Amino acid sequence: MATRKGLGAVQTVLIHAFLIVVGLFFLSPFLWMVSTSIKPNSELFLWPPKWIPDVMEWSNYPKAIDYIPFFKYLANTVTIAGLATVGVLLSCPLVAYSLARIPWKGAKPLFAVTLMVMMLPYQATMIPIFIAFKNLGLVGTKMPLWFPAFFGAPFYIFLLRQFFMGLPKELEDAARIDGASEMRIYGQIMLPLCRPALLTIALFQLMGSWNDYQGPLIYLSDESQYTLMLGVQGFKTQHSAEWQMMMATLVMITFPIILLYFFVQKAFIRGITFSGIK
Repeated sequence: MATRKGLGAVQTVLIHAFLIVVGLFFLSPFLWMVSTSIKPNSELFLWPPKWIPDVMEWSNYPKAIDYIPFFKYLANTVTIAGLATVGVLLSCPLVAYSLARIPWKGAKPLFAVTLMVMMLPYQATMIPIFIAFKNLGLVGTKMPLWFPAFFGAPFYIFLLRQFFMGLPKELEDAARIDGASEMRIYGQIMLPLCRPALLTIALFQLMGSWNDYQGPLIYLSDESQYTLMLGVQGFKTQHSAEWQMMMATLVMITFPIILLYFFVQKAFIRGITFSGIK
């Protein structure tokens, strides 16, 4: 018995050691970014590389904020990411609920079309969508970056549909017997139960909009409307790049998403697990 306990303890230690090594491997790019953000010029390109600089230049952070209109770009990013997140939270649960819980003709074919659209790469639809927004006169504005979210996103609809399918049917049957309308069942019974899935899609959308570079690059031309990811290009000058300040800005861009994930990680994991995607 003692031998088995000893083997179990050794196995646990080895598993945790392996996970720590793997975790540090995936964390190393972020740690290197933080290290570069506080380095002086003389230590940027040393070989072998130095992880901890001799002199930590914390002044790179306020310099980075002053080098570009950081807070204006931050406000633009928060606006676009916030509106896009609100859009998917309003549209996707409604569509997913109708596909999962309401028996109507055409639900299955429409869900099949949704899956097919989900399989299309963004590059295949990028030009037609751009032409549509150009004809509407919206190119050069922030609207193309958040307005499509109010019409649903195939992946989020699929995720929420799987979650709705796993809820007990007796809940809505009891509500219908009590005289509740379909919208009341959806709003007061079903939506509160799928809070983990809603937090999951909100986190996905927020991360996608926050880190989006291609979308703002295509649609935005006025520097006053730039997002943070486009603003990072301001550190690339004609002669050399301001690597320390660029990395400091990227650390400030990345940190809010990491912090947000730690607050919602339990709900995020529950949403992924209960939706059938493991």
